[in-house]
Amino acid sequence: MTSEIRDINLWESGELKIEWVRRHMPVLAIIEEEFRREQPFKGLRVALSVHLEAKTAHLCEVLAAGGAEMYVTGSNPLSTQDDVAAALAHEGLKVFALHGASDEEYFRGIRKVIESAPHIIIDDGGDLVNMIHGSYPQLIPGVIGGCEETTTGILRLKAMDRAGELSFPMMLVNDAACKHLFDNRYGTGQSVWDGIDRTTNLIVAGKTVVVAGYGWCGKGVAMRAKGLGAKVVVTEIDPVKAMEAVMDGFTVMEMDRACGVGDIFVTVTGCADVIGKRHFPKMKDGAILCNAGHFDVEVDVAGLRNMATSSGKARENIMAYTLGNGRTLYVIGEGRLVNLAAGDGHPAEIMDMSFAVQALSARYLVANRDSMTREKGRMLFNVPGEIDDKIARLKLRDWGVGIDSLTPEQHRYLYGQQQG
Repeated sequence: MTSEIRDINLWESGELKIEWVRRHMPVLAIIEEEFRREQPFKGLRVALSVHLEAKTAHLCEVLAAGGAEMYVTGSNPLSTQDDVAAALAHEGLKVFALHGASDEEYFRGIRKVIESAPHIIIDDGGDLVNMIHGSYPQLIPGVIGGCEETTTGILRLKAMDRAGELSFPMMLVNDAACKHLFDNRYGTGQSVWDGIDRTTNLIVAGKTVVVAGYGWCGKGVAMRAKGLGAKVVVTEIDPVKAMEAVMDGFTVMEMDRACGVGDIFVTVTGCADVIGKRHFPKMKDGAILCNAGHFDVEVDVAGLRNMATSSGKARENIMAYTLGNGRTLYVIGEGRLVNLAAGDGHPAEIMDMSFAVQALSARYLVANRDSMTREKGRMLFNVPGEIDDKIARLKLRDWGVGIDSLTPEQHRYLYGQQQG
């Protein structure tokens, strides 16, 4: 049991949450049984830094069932649920995470899991991988490899790889079809509005929602906003994505214009200062700002705080900032991930697929440890197509959905020598 958990009596509440998601993650249940039989991680230590809530806890259980010795921390101070952390610790896993942790406490948790000298890394956003390279290079030779969950984390990995700084193989889990096509679009799309709605208790219909970024996550957020009855404005830097947003029926404009028309703002870019000091004075009185990108830098909350003539708590998890022009702006969850800082994250059925990709990618790393290159500049690996295929087929089977197969003749027609 770790001293990081404030109240160990919370574990019963956390176990109820974990049991609920277990019942709604059928693909992971099948993988857990495979792991229990095969013990692919026997004798191996796994360091995991992912948003620590019930679905992540179940992934930890699945890896532990496969023989892994688990060292667990969060990837965001506001997304850790203390009762879930307590439940995992009660099961015997090593847990180092607190809800509302200070920056010092947060990074101490990451150091703790790294100091276990892990063989496998499961990361969400890249903090764990970056710290082991920057502060614990002596442990790198023992690392078989790792798996990265998010778009932001993959961008950081690609930068490290280009610079020749990445020293062990990393699986690009976010880029797997069964992850980003569903998790990023449908998971983010629903969970962002779950977090906004439960925190504000305000209607979305009739309001203007500004979505900054039209990647897979932004598409999901915009789609759900439209379904809730909002008028949706998209801001983008990519001309192709902007064109796609227009063809999907949304209004596209620059943030300098959008900041004056929006009632609710959701940033989903992975970049910094998407909404900043020049935008705040132009916003409507009562505008609501939140972020669904990984880090709390997309909305310049520090800049807003410094500009405000007064500030205070408006509602649980909502801060109010009044500007010199008399207008008040509201920020949800300190500008951190709104679907986790103000909610429970993606639906269990969605994370069933995402965490199945994580689990099977970790097994792939172990099984192929001798053949995966450790040559600098070539450390990033796509998730094999057979992993996506297996997960999709298991999910369809659970839904009771059948699909066709190619006949031998059709296969020859498509992939063999074709007749002119």
